[in-house]
Amino acid sequence: MNPSPPDLDRIDLKILAVLQTDGRIPNLKLAEAVALSPTAVLARTQRLQREGYILGYEARLNPLKLGRGMMVFVEVSLDRTTPNVFDEFKAAVQVHETIMECHMVAGGFDYLLKTRMADMTAYREFAGSVLWQLPGVRETRTYVVMEEVKNTTHLCV
Repeated sequence: MNPSPPDLDRIDLKILAVLQTDGRIPNLKLAEAVALSPTAVLARTQRLQREGYILGYEARLNPLKLGRGMMVFVEVSLDRTTPNVFDEFKAAVQVHETIMECHMVAGGFDYLLKTRMADMTAYREFAGSVLWQLPGVRETRTYVVMEEVKNTTHLCV
């Protein structure tokens, strides 16, 4: 079991757990779920947002329905590992909406990208016009997802 942060009590953790399951839950129902008054729950939720425990609320969209059914992970190795090359690369990936996630990693390569495409033709176009043009890219390895076994953003609280 994960230890809870010292400034969160069990009710705060319960609020976070409920909101992860249903971010649109009305305050009254959230208050019932955690056995507090609506006013107290609203104050706690606002504090959790203000202190950065809750980063925001968003809808989860169906990539298949929106023509982005192919998920692709890409390992990226840079030609140099200097601060300015890292900074240029990080700035460049920010402007490409097709790149959903970018993580600097330790190991045999420098960054791991997560992208979503319509199909392999769209990926090849992306690779040629965007990926291989990113600053400092020396080498990439592409992994097309055949089956998405688990996909969650929920944290254990």
